[in-house]
Amino acid sequence: MCCGHESHHGGWQRGHHHGGFCACSGPLRSGPRFWTKEEKIAWLEQYFRGLQEEAKAVEERIVALKEEE
Repeated sequence: MCCGHESHHGGWQRGHHHGGFCACSGPLRSGPRFWTKEEKIAWLEQYFRGLQEEAKAVEERIVALKEEE
């Protein structure tokens, strides 16, 4: 089941801006279940890497805009 927040399914804004976990990008299972500690850690590490990549892209865009005349 998905959390219903469409904004994290596309565009530059990837990830759960609402700060919670949902099955959108987690392990696919049928029915409700709790994530294990290891699954939470793996998901958070992956999410963090995505945020770092996004921040780097924003920094590069800022530099490019400043270099424009």
